[in-house]
Amino acid sequence: MTASASTMQNAGPPAKLESEAPARSSRRGLDRKRLFLWSLPILFFIGAAIIGPYIFPYDSLIVRTGDRLEPPGAVLRDGSRAWLGTDKVGRDILAQILEGARISLIVGGATIVLAGSIGLTFGVIAGYRGGFLDSLLMRLADIQLAFPSILLAIMIAAVLGPSVTNVILTLSLTRWVIFARVSRAATLAAKEREYVLAARATGVPPPLMLIRHIIPATIPPLLVIATVEVGLVIIAEASLSFLGLGVPAGQPSWGQMVAIGRDNLNTAWWMATMPGAALSLVVLAIGLFGDQVRDELDPRARKR
Repeated sequence: MTASASTMQNAGPPAKLESEAPARSSRRGLDRKRLFLWSLPILFFIGAAIIGPYIFPYDSLIVRTGDRLEPPGAVLRDGSRAWLGTDKVGRDILAQILEGARISLIVGGATIVLAGSIGLTFGVIAGYRGGFLDSLLMRLADIQLAFPSILLAIMIAAVLGPSVTNVILTLSLTRWVIFARVSRAATLAAKEREYVLAARATGVPPPLMLIRHIIPATIPPLLVIATVEVGLVIIAEASLSFLGLGVPAGQPSWGQMVAIGRDNLNTAWWMATMPGAALSLVVLAIGLFGDQVRDELDPRARKR
């Protein structure tokens, strides 16, 4: 009886592990499927920004004063249909939203690449070298974090003037600190790992160690931060355009459209509601996608 009990005790854990292994595998597969599903709105947004203005037959800057303030779905004088209505000078709202999506994509992508590159460089150098250089860079980061990012962006944009390039530079200067802090923390954790210590003991040069071991360890957390920051950058660009400090008046922008439509909320609600809804849906989709990316890249989430 003792032998049978011992046999049952020995047989218990492997059977439990075997039963849990398919469940973990199916959960990981489900997470990847959910990650793909949440990426579909992002892909739709990117596709609309890239090819939307080419396949939609209307120019976003064409003025039709005879078709001004037409509601969504109205038939215009030339027989076409304004699916999202027209503004106070007869410009098609849908055409402007598609063109504004391109501006948001360019600003969001370029800002993340530029700010991420600056933050990665400073963060890795500060975390790997330490000492006075680490203290200097992090104190500069603390000083910048003491100011609200949107106020800092407004001050810089007011000096540089309205243009797409200046918006990218402005938002990059206000966002690099977040990437620098994350990459510094990842560097401090990575340089104490066994394989890094072994590489250092064998005399691997620091530049080669950074490229092969340190920087790859910082990429997963930076990807998570990037997915979150894209939505915040798009909101910041819309805020600057709303205040007249973003893109020039000749280029449609969601924030600029909301600013123009706010004076006609009682008579033409669609002028501000449609671009505002597009902005909200895109930022929400990017935020939910960022949560899924975080869960996929989190080792603790993989174990559950």
